[in-house]
Order: sequence, then C-alpha cells, then structure tokens
Amino acid sequence: MSLHEFALQIGGATAAGLRRPGTGRKVLALHGWLDNAASFIPLAQHLPSLDLVLLDLPGHGRSAHLPEGATYTTPAAITHVLAVADALQWDRFTLLGHSMGAGIASLTAAVSDRVERLVAIEALGGLRGPEEETAQRLREHVQASRALPGKRLRVFPDLAAPIRARMMANQLSAGAARLLVERGVHAVDGGYSWCSDPRLMLPTAVRLSEGQIDNLLQAIACPTQVIYASPAQSYYPEPLRSERLRHLRDGRLAVLPGNHHLHMETPAEVAAIISAFLA
Repeated sequence: MSLHEFALQIGGATAAGLRRPGTGRKVLALHGWLDNAASFIPLAQHLPSLDLVLLDLPGHGRSAHLPEGATYTTPAAITHVLAVADALQWDRFTLLGHSMGAGIASLTAAVSDRVERLVAIEALGGLRGPEEETAQRLREHVQASRALPGKRLRVFPDLAAPIRARMMANQLSAGAARLLVERGVHAVDGGYSWCSDPRLMLPTAVRLSEGQIDNLLQAIACPTQVIYASPAQSYYPEPLRSERLRHLRDGRLAVLPGNHHLHMETPAEVAAIISAFLA
C-alpha cells in the first residue's frame, strides 16, 4: 500500500503528513530541522508492513505554522507529538526520529510511557548548551526575534535552485534533495519559496545542559535503537554521541558509513537495522 496525504486538526491547527496503513507496529516518524515528512519516503519502501505515519512537524512541510507570538520549543513539540498520537487513537506506539526529530522522540520517550520502542537516527537527547553560554544564547534569540518581522523570504525561479541549495547545505544526492524540496516549498509570484516558518531559523533561546540530557536519557524505559553515520557531525562529535548510550536502560548502537541523511541515501541498510530491532 502506498503513502497518502493526511491532515489532522490539533488544537485548531493543521498537522499534515504522509500515511501508509499496515499490519505491523504503529510507527510515528519525526523528521529533522527544516526537513519534512518526505525525509522518510525512501526508508518507508523498505519497511512495508509497518503502520506508518510520517509527520510534518509544526512549521514544516504542509503543517501549519505556530500562531503569532508562539515559540518553537522542545516541550511544545513533545506535547504536539502526543496530541497527534491521541488524534490517531494510538495508545502505544513506536517513535522513529532523525536529527532534531530524534531529539524530540527521545525526550518524548523520557516523559511518556506510551512509547513502546524508540529508533533514534543521528541524535539522542538533543543538542546541549554549555551553562556559561546561557545568557549570550538568550540574548541572540531575543535580538533575532525582534529583527525577524518584515524580512522577505528568498524566491527561487524554479525548483532546480532550491534543490541545489539543499544538496550543497546537506551533502545530499539530487534525488534526496528533490524529495525534501518538493514538499518544502510553495509557489509564489515569480517562482517558489520555502514554506517552513522563518521563526525556525532563530537561535535556540535555551538549551539543556549535558547533565540535564543525561537525566532525561536515564528516564527512557523502552528499548532503544540508535543509528549513527560515520564520520560524526562536528556539532555532535565522538566520544560524546556514543557516551550518551550508557545512560539508556535498554539501548543498542549501529554505526553505518554515510552522511547525516543516511536514512535517505542508504535506506535499505538502515531499514534492515530497524526491522531487526522492531521484530
């Protein structure tokens, strides 16, 4: 059965995505920062039995932006994920996340016993923020927030330009970049513009310390499969990323050669790890 568009009303706003019913485990997939539900299309083809929901997180893809005055925060994202599960009438489910989505998924699993299994690709627990950077980080967020109104979004004359931009920014193949771009832009006068909320580009106001992340990882009770690409990303280096696994009660690690979007570029290899874990 192929993926199809779906939309739910969550708190009066649209949560969109792609869905494929199946007879296997219920799996809610959460994409990375400035990506969208199409991030998991290549992987879905190799996981045919799963009851799969690929969500556009708020402000991404075809989901609604947050209302004026609201802020994109991790607690709000966790609440949104659980509200989506409520709307799907899923009591227990598996979370599959990539990058930012893996951070949200792992912290959701830390605070909710509804998550029966967790698959975290290229992140676990989220990005840390050293305590001595707290004031400067908050200052940068406030200044950027005040400067944001009135900024004009870039308009591309055709899809080739944003595809090239994604390829350069994320070392993606043309096929993977096209999947993300086709769901990540909308037509405007003169061409195409990104449909993601510009507020997503603001510096994060407050980040967790490494100690706080450790505490949250220790609270994850469900079995967890972590998948990392090699070499590691500069912002999530070794040995930090592997050391985080020691805080999991039931965690396992797989490392595959590839880039940050390995689930798009080598989906068969990633799907084999996920299938064995979910079995």
